[in-house]
Amino acid sequence: MREIVLDTETTGFEPGEGDRIVEIGAVELYNHMPTGKVYHQYINPERSMPQGAFEVHGLGDEFLRDKPVFKKVGQAFLDFVGDAKLVIHNAAFDMKFLNAELGWGGFRLLPDDQALDTLAIARKKFPGSPASLDALCRRFGIDNSAREKHGALLDSEILAEVYLELIGGRQPDLVLSASSGSGASGQAVEAWRPMPRPEPLPPRITEEERAAHQAFVDKLGDAALWKAQA
Repeated sequence: MREIVLDTETTGFEPGEGDRIVEIGAVELYNHMPTGKVYHQYINPERSMPQGAFEVHGLGDEFLRDKPVFKKVGQAFLDFVGDAKLVIHNAAFDMKFLNAELGWGGFRLLPDDQALDTLAIARKKFPGSPASLDALCRRFGIDNSAREKHGALLDSEILAEVYLELIGGRQPDLVLSASSGSGASGQAVEAWRPMPRPEPLPPRITEEERAAHQAFVDKLGDAALWKAQA
């Protein structure tokens, strides 16, 4: 199963008010394991950067001036994503911007059900607890010390680790809930015990080896340990 953990940085909060994407970062997972393949692209938003957004991600007008506009990179982004599930923290925000940019560029849009929202997963799993990316890093002991400012690729790499913890680790299908004491049906799960063999295994020592051992024990006299246990 192929999944893409994705994050964006923008000039603000509303594409309908002229805000644009300035960075996309994405990490590929296959069967819940990172493959090493990533997508990372800075984008010229064709507008000035508001001070508030600059303080969040540090991407300013001068840095972005020579970067490609979204229309030049939109197809490469779609080719990387394909039909993989998109794992996004607060998916509605990023999907809103991605589909706005894709629509303006004349590209196909991403269906909403292609996205999996880790914010919703975290809130369901830990109701009432903080569910920001930083809060989840603290909960799971994930190192996010390099996250001085938001960055799409760094945040997607961190989110990939958070996502794997949210679903039960790197092998979620093998995780058994020790705390619940019940299976999917709600019935108690008994501790696994090995079944007795229908027939005992045949002995692996030969008659010669058995006779040699008996001769050795006889030489030790009546105080031999094996005779005391007989």
